[in-house]
Amino acid sequence: MNHAARLARLRRTLTKQNIPALLITQLHDVRYLSGFTGSSAALAVTPRAARLFTDGRYTAQAAAEVQGAKVEIGTGSPAAPALNWLAAQPGATTAAYDPAHTTVAELTRLKAALPEKMPGKLRRRFLVPLEAPLVEPMRQVKDADELALMSQAALKGCKLFHHMLGFIRPGLTELAVAAELEYRARLLGAEGMSFETIVASGQRSALAHGRATANRLPRNGFLTLDFGIILGGYCSDMTRTVYLGKPGARERAVYEAVLEAQLAGVAAVRAGVLCGDVDEAARGVLRKADLADAFSHSTGHGVGLYIHEGPRLGAGQQNKLLAGMVITIEPGVYLPGQFGIRIEDMVAVTRTGGEILTPAPKALIEL
Repeated sequence: MNHAARLARLRRTLTKQNIPALLITQLHDVRYLSGFTGSSAALAVTPRAARLFTDGRYTAQAAAEVQGAKVEIGTGSPAAPALNWLAAQPGATTAAYDPAHTTVAELTRLKAALPEKMPGKLRRRFLVPLEAPLVEPMRQVKDADELALMSQAALKGCKLFHHMLGFIRPGLTELAVAAELEYRARLLGAEGMSFETIVASGQRSALAHGRATANRLPRNGFLTLDFGIILGGYCSDMTRTVYLGKPGARERAVYEAVLEAQLAGVAAVRAGVLCGDVDEAARGVLRKADLADAFSHSTGHGVGLYIHEGPRLGAGQQNKLLAGMVITIEPGVYLPGQFGIRIEDMVAVTRTGGEILTPAPKALIEL
């Protein structure tokens, strides 16, 4: 991936928006722009230059990974030397930061790290919040290399699901199911899981984010698996709900409604469509089935270096899908005390539609 080109694009944006300097401390943004994968870094950027600050643990790693920026090795928090470097740059009367990824405590520490020799007036005004994120919109649209990695991760997830179909049986604990899935993910080359694996069975399937417990899988009931793997830093995300035993008419009808809603959401995906319209395509199906009140979250979200990125596909969202975005389509129905069902695909947005990256079966599977 051409990280240097991404940094150059960001510097051009700084010039166009008259931003003299930018401090980046969000590690996913740092990785996206420079290639650096360490756990401690700050990236200082001006229209003319970029410099990455980290500590001695990462001397060799930074030398091998960083593109488009010079590397400075120091001690302690990298934000302090990054700010000192920015303050010394010609014309850098202010330095912008992303308020969405900066807590009040962190901002206090950043202000304290400003050079002591800086005049008080300049010191008070030096750090300014961005009016809108600059790096996040860049990350939302994936290039060919990113799409290839995410497709590989998604297909490995599908392979995991097929393996789990032969492993799942009544009496196993949810924890055992999660452990097997995560173990097999590592054997397939996963760097880690995208998030804590969700395994929710029986009445617990009505929990939208039911983490695995010591509960045992029922002889009759739904089982929801929501999981993803990390490959090359990029996340996958998929959900399938299966049935152990023989489902009744009510269970079948609700499953078919969720599946119809999920298919409608996928069919609505293409570049230029409002995110809210995709949400409505799925939600409208459940409304007709009198199940909309049991659908308690948005239809989907962006995926990338982080499992939940923009855009958000929720009710009334006015932002438009762009070709190259990777999103999820994941409607669900949750009936407390009874059962829950969610079906989720990862979908790449194209000019003419949506390409499903997780082509595992979605018709109701009975185990």
